[in-house]
Amino acid sequence: MAKVFGKTVAESAAETVEVVLPNDGNPLGNLLGGKVMHLIDIAGAICAQRHSRSQVVTVAVDNLDFLYPIKVGEHVALRAHMTRAFRTSMEVEVRVYRDDYLTGERQQTSSAFVTYVALDPQGKPQMVPPLIVKTKEEKRRFREALGRRRQRLALAAQAHRRYFEKA
Repeated sequence: MAKVFGKTVAESAAETVEVVLPNDGNPLGNLLGGKVMHLIDIAGAICAQRHSRSQVVTVAVDNLDFLYPIKVGEHVALRAHMTRAFRTSMEVEVRVYRDDYLTGERQQTSSAFVTYVALDPQGKPQMVPPLIVKTKEEKRRFREALGRRRQRLALAAQAHRRYFEKA
């Protein structure tokens, strides 16, 4: 078996920027929430793919809040970074920003934690490299990710039990 080397948070980080076009807006002239969710999933997947060097699938999204609207014509910027790598899964934090290119103002509008699983060429889960955390902030996020994972797994087990009790 080949030796697995870790990767730092910076090695996998991803940032994307798009112009909010009218076809992505709602009747109020704001970016559609579903489009924000789509962009979060793409930015997070790019980060997870960079870390694992494999295809990934989305398995969970934690708590997405929309704090401020992003207007048609503004830029939407997304920053994705790894918070923790487990055996075959990875948690990625994606932050969304409203970027007013006329004033230079950047304001965070949402964020989410997204969990991905790395897949081998046959579509089966595969091991991922460990995450190397260096800064105090990265170490804090790393610790907190374990608590979120435990909560996700407990909720999934509870839903699984309810499903099979009804069957």
